[in-house]
Amino acid sequence: MASILNLLPSKFTELYWRSRIEYDAGLLDSSGYWNTLAESGTLTPHQIAELNEIDGRSWSHPAPAMPQWARHLRAAGIRTAILSNMPATVRDYVLHQSWLPRFDALTFSCDLGICKPEAAIYHDCLKKLNAEPSEALFLDDREPNVHGAEALGLHAVLFTDVSTAAQEIDRRFSLPVTLSNLY
Repeated sequence: MASILNLLPSKFTELYWRSRIEYDAGLLDSSGYWNTLAESGTLTPHQIAELNEIDGRSWSHPAPAMPQWARHLRAAGIRTAILSNMPATVRDYVLHQSWLPRFDALTFSCDLGICKPEAAIYHDCLKKLNAEPSEALFLDDREPNVHGAEALGLHAVLFTDVSTAAQEIDRRFSLPVTLSNLY
């Protein structure tokens, strides 16, 4: 992506995150977002499509145990959901991946115009699941999002890697399918 934008990787990383919340919330479309990063002029539609494709691909490499665990939990009668900050282009890319299991609820920031850790995004997901906060387990790789969930009464685990998450989940919760058995 940095080379398409003619940026050094360090500069690309800085610019990538500068407007990402607005992009994830759907307040910027992909053209607006990528052109904000392009300091050397306006991007062509082909360049924007290429950036969208690479960006989508970059966010669609789950730890293999996680989709499998979600499938097993759902098969055991546990309602599952995706609650994610992501722009529509990445959402659409991820939703078409063969590795993605079925979920009972999908909540994406781009559909609501808000991002985690705002309380309303968690409430939207809980409503779709027909669940109370105390009935939900939330996993996220960002501490502010975990704290946002916990502030609302959700059980939450910071996901740094499968092994650590599995240990924490197994220690704190009694679920019909353990994550530690799948990795």
